[in-house]
Formats: sequence, C-alpha cells, structure tokens
Amino acid sequence: MTTWTTSLAPPDTHDAATLLREYMAEMVRRWHGRPERPAEVTGALAEMPSDDLAPPTGLLLLARHDGQLAGCAGLRWRPGWAELTRVYVRPGHRGTGGGAALLAAVEASARAAGAHRIRLDTRADLVEARALYARHGYREIPAFTAGPYAQHWFEKLLPARVDPAERQPRERNPSQSDSVATPPG
Repeated sequence: MTTWTTSLAPPDTHDAATLLREYMAEMVRRWHGRPERPAEVTGALAEMPSDDLAPPTGLLLLARHDGQLAGCAGLRWRPGWAELTRVYVRPGHRGTGGGAALLAAVEASARAAGAHRIRLDTRADLVEARALYARHGYREIPAFTAGPYAQHWFEKLLPARVDPAERQPRERNPSQSDSVATPPG
C-alpha cells in the first residue's frame, strides 16, 4: 500500500524550490510545445514568484509518496476565500493519488483558515489538471483573473465541517428502522 503525506514548507527551502522549479519547467515546456530553456524557467519563476505562499499571505504544501518528495500545492489567502496555485505531482508519481491527496490537504487548510471557497485559474493545455479539479468537485466559473495563462477558472465551495459530537440528537421516528440514516438537519 502506498502512502501520501503532506507538510507545510516555506517556498524558499531546498525541497520546495526544487519542486517549484520542476513545476515551472513543465509549464514552460507545455506552453511552448518543446523542451524548456533554463533561462525561460528562471524568467518564469521571476515573473510569477511563489514567495507569497508563506504566512501571512499563503502557504505551500509539499507531498511525499512513500517518503519520496513527489509534489506540491499552494494557497494564497484572499478575503473569505483561497486561491489554489502551483499544483504539481512529479511524473513518476502521477496516477497514484497524489493530486487527490494535495487537494484534500489544501481544502482542509483553507477551511481551517476560514475560507469558504477555493478558486483557481488554469490553462487550456493542462487537460489532466482540469479533469482532476472536475473529479473533485470544482466547477467552471466565469473569469475572475486576466492574463495569457488564465484560460479556465474553477471554484469549489467549502462547507463548514460539523463535528458529529456537536450535533443535537434527533427524535427517532418509530416507523424508521435503525438501518435508515436520517440526514442532519
């Protein structure tokens, strides 16, 4: 059985910087449809920095697959919501649940910080990412950002979690069997 774990990391740590550079290299490569040039990756990192993916403006999560550094995802805090960015799983770890693990972790972090929704923008050529978001309940919405790399926009509402211990007991209807679940009201 394989295990995915996530942990917070400042974006300037070695592991974070390594993953962010790999992420940007893939974005450049896919955008141009050819191998990336080192100067293009460096330029893209400077043009779209990740230094705000740290408190108090955001966070960066690193993912490990069976202990190996395997992916990342970031959040930027906005009033009442969070912006999802830098979602990346290394090619050798794709198809093993890493995207789902990262989304679950960022959603829990956003909810814990008081965000009521997560929004993101992505590109048309990132079809795997768009499919991942749709599978996990993100829906396409009208544009909320502009720029050459923003071509699809998604949002997921984050309902507050209710601790089952805090729920009030419900009166039991005698006509219901014990095997019928009553939805919380």
